Amino acid sequence: MSAHPSLNVISIGAIHHDTIAHAETSIDPETSTPARFSSKPGGVATNIARTLVRLDVKTLLVGTVGEDAAADMLQRVLSGEGLDLRLVRRKGLSTGQYIAFHDPSGDLTAACVDDSILSKAPADLFDDVLKTLCAEKPGHTLWFLDANLPVDLLLRVTGLLTEHDENARLFANAVSNAKAHRLLPILDRLECLMLNRGEAAALLGTTLDTAIDTLASGLSRTGLQRFILTDGGNDVLLHENDGFQNFRPAAAQIVDVTGAGDALTAGTIAALARGYSYRDALPYGLSAAALTLQGTGALPVDLSWDAIQ
Repeated sequence: MSAHPSLNVISIGAIHHDTIAHAETSIDPETSTPARFSSKPGGVATNIARTLVRLDVKTLLVGTVGEDAAADMLQRVLSGEGLDLRLVRRKGLSTGQYIAFHDPSGDLTAACVDDSILSKAPADLFDDVLKTLCAEKPGHTLWFLDANLPVDLLLRVTGLLTEHDENARLFANAVSNAKAHRLLPILDRLECLMLNRGEAAALLGTTLDTAIDTLASGLSRTGLQRFILTDGGNDVLLHENDGFQNFRPAAAQIVDVTGAGDALTAGTIAALARGYSYRDALPYGLSAAALTLQGTGALPVDLSWDAIQ
């Protein structure tokens, strides 16, 4: 396979200003807890795009922000990292905000998000941007979508892309248990869906304790061409061509779980962009996830294509 990507990636979805609190002791909800705070860009589509740039994949990020200081900071930082940006600014609305609380083990204890700028956006929000991109980027593009996009916007975006190219390569991430169901109307348009056990249960309308094999079987009957199903530290399951294959996650000393799932997605896409099959690309995603678990935040400083080989 080529060391140089032959595919560009266009990532569409959430752009947030993230605040991460790493508690020094167990978090007590009744009082303040000593912690280290950090702030950085976030949102699944943003995390994927930032990671792909680190993995030497030419990437463009499409999203929406307000007309506020957070938007200015995000534009400055993301542009400085080498991302090509297509931002739709919405007057009178706040840029998406996310705050997460991690206990000393690195596990996520609680999180809150204000993403109304995107979750309540009109279906035609990205029409002009996407029509321009479709004209500029004929072929050789993988389009990444996150389920932070509301249903009507997902339908509109996928409709525009497949209208432009009926063979458009669409890769999606289910984002969360609460948002996974948004993807139901577009499952048959996707080349691949990345999701975890909880998101699979939510998408299928079943319980969290449903066996992983039952979830995988249910997903295979939804019209999905291909999916990658994760289950915490257990095997990752790839379904394609009516068959299943298990992959063992790489061992890692967990410092922070933030962004590990996004790194898995991005590492896999980075290998796909270099011409690897899904079966051969997924181990690169697992390597990127392991590297991310061992650092703080969604983008470890030592992440690179060489590092995940």
